[in-house]
Amino acid sequence: MSKKTFSLSLLALPAWVTLSHNRFIAGAVIMVTAVGTLSGCAMAPPLQQTAVRQAPLEVKLIAFNDFHGNLKTPSNRVPVPDATQATGIRYDAAGGVAQFAALIKTLKAKNPNYAVITAGDMVGATPLLSALFKDEPTIEAMNLIGLDFHSVGNHEFDYGAEHLKRLQAGGCAINGKTKLPDCGKREPYKGANFQFLAANVVENATGKTIFPPYGIKEFEGIKIAFIGMTLRDTPAIVRPGGTAGLTFNDEVDTVKALIPELKMQGIETIVVVVHEGGVQSGGINECVDFSGRGREIAEQLPADVSVVVTAHTHRYYICNVADKLVTSAGSYGTLVTEIDLTIDRATRKVTAKRANNRVVDPDGPKDAALAALVDKYSQLAEPLESNEIALVASEISLVANHAGESTLGNLIADAHLFATTAPDKGGAVIAFNNPGSLRAPIIPTASGGVSYGALFKVQPFQNDLITMTLTGAQIKAILEQQFLTASLGERPRLLGVSKGFSYSWDAIKPRGERIVPGTMRLNHTLIQADLQYRVTANSFVAGGSEGYTVFREGTERQVSVLDLEALVQFFTANSSSPYMPPALGSRLIRLN
Repeated sequence: MSKKTFSLSLLALPAWVTLSHNRFIAGAVIMVTAVGTLSGCAMAPPLQQTAVRQAPLEVKLIAFNDFHGNLKTPSNRVPVPDATQATGIRYDAAGGVAQFAALIKTLKAKNPNYAVITAGDMVGATPLLSALFKDEPTIEAMNLIGLDFHSVGNHEFDYGAEHLKRLQAGGCAINGKTKLPDCGKREPYKGANFQFLAANVVENATGKTIFPPYGIKEFEGIKIAFIGMTLRDTPAIVRPGGTAGLTFNDEVDTVKALIPELKMQGIETIVVVVHEGGVQSGGINECVDFSGRGREIAEQLPADVSVVVTAHTHRYYICNVADKLVTSAGSYGTLVTEIDLTIDRATRKVTAKRANNRVVDPDGPKDAALAALVDKYSQLAEPLESNEIALVASEISLVANHAGESTLGNLIADAHLFATTAPDKGGAVIAFNNPGSLRAPIIPTASGGVSYGALFKVQPFQNDLITMTLTGAQIKAILEQQFLTASLGERPRLLGVSKGFSYSWDAIKPRGERIVPGTMRLNHTLIQADLQYRVTANSFVAGGSEGYTVFREGTERQVSVLDLEALVQFFTANSSSPYMPPALGSRLIRLN
């Protein structure tokens, strides 16, 4: 097995890092040789010419994306070919980190020249098993798997830059009450053995990238660079505080600026790992009608880039775009992308590339160390996760009707209003909730029970509730903004609204004029444009995300409980009988 080194570079100052099997050892030097010896030469070594042409170098990349802390087998399924089905496919369960790790170990065994990479959203919007422990279990799992490089995604910024830096470096989280590090009666968190990458995320205070822009791994004297980025629109889809003090640059411009620096190091094989992607309508290894920002990025990237590992859309595909291999492995650890590169030793360029998405069999072999890690945290989380919180008469669905109203959207808005109605809690009279914050329906057990863990799956983001003062005119403007982000012909995803508030909207009216005049009412009383109302929304949209910029105009803002806590309070206060979702049709009325 060949010796391998890993190195990393900061934009402002090329600072190299050599990766051992366990931890990083940093050094501010210019070059690293094939065996880890430092050299002061800043120029690329000349290409070696030999009389006898050597066999090309074969390198295997093992990639995935949007893991979102799914240590256990998730509920979503993946399509697999099945000739016995009329459609030619069937949908199978997939995933589980112990099975995921075992598959990666099998792929590593095929070729000693490998790199394991991921394209963002490893954490954030995670199940309770990971989120309850600040997502440290997921990082520990990736350490055991042997991940090399992780390009951060938008959800990595859910709790801000300092939290993300702690996940990389280690150390205990700060207790919100004591303001001191608190390990929660567990061993101190040791951090990530792999390197986070963020080429297009710059700290305004320093002018440097928050993490190194790229990582380098060397195979038999040939280096491959992995440029890691998140999508440039991250600030628009993360709570405002999560990206404070950071600038997110254009993905293509960032890569173009880095290529000369990589060329100076003799690097001709470049892989872009970006948390942005596209959509297609085919199977897990197809590329049917591929479209989206991920395709646009691949088309605009220089020809120096051979592979683009994408993410964000939670879709699966293997595409060829502008002679670049473009991949995505869906989400939640259900698939792993196996990428094989053939590299000419003389030119150091890729001469052949191919990829295949492999399904993670939930009934397949398990990695013992990962299975033990899951068992450990499951035992710690079980008392809270299994605690029954509510009785529910029937499933509460997030599927919206023709008007854009859902039983889950109504329930969450009602819970937000319940938690913030009291004068000392905000004095709210209306509550709104964005459908993007809801990630799963509420499905009761056979006896009607709903556990804390089930409720956590519904609202995993842990957003604060914020109550503010808005005029009737501003409320109308917010409702009009619901229709601005939907593409032509696409059904808009409308805000859930609390009991007592209602309005009508006209689908054939121009955007900006769809709320029917005289239909906005609160408890049957017409909303007046110049009157003030106390309104509650979660901190994500209250900060103007998802295009709801008018929320930023709200005054006398009061922070209240977390959204999930509000739902628990609502069910606890209404526990005398099973909750029955109100019939749809009285809050949102659609014309045409």
